[in-house]
Amino acid sequence: MTNEYTYLAALRWGEDQLKETTADPAAAQYLLLGSHQWSFTQLVQHYREMMPNAEWATYQAQIARIVAGEPAQYILGQAPFYGQSFRVTPATLIPRQETEELVAWILDDVVAVSQRVLDVGTGSGAIAVTLKAQRPEWTVTATDISAEAVAVARENATAQHAEVTFAVGDLFTPVADQQFDVIVSNPPYIDRSETSVMDDSVKRFEPDQALFAADHGLAFYRRFAAELSQRLTPTGQFFAEIGYQQGAAVRAIFETALPTATVTIRQDINGQDRMVRVQL
Repeated sequence: MTNEYTYLAALRWGEDQLKETTADPAAAQYLLLGSHQWSFTQLVQHYREMMPNAEWATYQAQIARIVAGEPAQYILGQAPFYGQSFRVTPATLIPRQETEELVAWILDDVVAVSQRVLDVGTGSGAIAVTLKAQRPEWTVTATDISAEAVAVARENATAQHAEVTFAVGDLFTPVADQQFDVIVSNPPYIDRSETSVMDDSVKRFEPDQALFAADHGLAFYRRFAAELSQRLTPTGQFFAEIGYQQGAAVRAIFETALPTATVTIRQDINGQDRMVRVQL
């Protein structure tokens, strides 16, 4: 049967399907843009064209997956971050705006030309690859406990021609004999008790080990605090993303473990505590 939908009609159909659910209707447009690598302007230019039969069938199936709760980024296998497209899979978190703000803080704050940088828990490689792409003169290493995530991160580094060294292992284990000028991490920081208020698609599809941490979500900050003095150079800095309710607790952890360090909690664009910097 021949498809009789233009791209505009298909888009409106997709939006209508999603309006009947808890999904964001904007995902209907996101799928079309991502499938073609189109800008919104380019999509508008194709509005009146007929969508090919095979693409219409694929689009219907994608919308059904959105209705079932699957994130559009996993359906397309890609997500935007800092102006670039990153491959993502269920082995990696979907990069988010808060992490872009963390990267921007590092790029604004660290002005030295020569820096040895470590990204712990790299996931898709979004932080490490972006830092290397923005500061080619920096030496960037990235680690993750998940071999599957590291494989995805390597693909992203190759696609963006970013020379990043990757290693598989827990926290500092793969780089135990090295020191760094900058260490950055977006670690697991969600307490299991918060699952009731989390988005269902996050709970169902994103990797548990990248989301949840023990000790009310603070376990990884305690581990970092215990080792930073050995892992950072004498004037090194540590940056990390934190939960929006964790500012005071994270500050206390680092100030207790590193009493001579300067600990700064930074808010995101929404005015919530979302980042920490520790300066030795």
